[in-house]
Amino acid sequence: MSQMVAIILSLPDDLARLCLPDGVNACLQSLLDRQDSGQRLNAAERKEAEGLVNLAELLSLLRLRVERIGRRTKS
Repeated sequence: MSQMVAIILSLPDDLARLCLPDGVNACLQSLLDRQDSGQRLNAAERKEAEGLVNLAELLSLLRLRVERIGRRTKS
């Protein structure tokens, strides 16, 4: 059984702000760089990296949807 949930958000006018903050992004990049270089991440680091990737993807999807809605309302 699928359900639809509507969420009303107040979004910034500057869509570039819908991204990870610089410090958080640097942390994620560091973890991913270590992993890409063959270093194993411990369980906590892996969990942190996965959570940050999921958050970055969510923010990207929100940004794309807001852009699409903005284009529709301007037409």
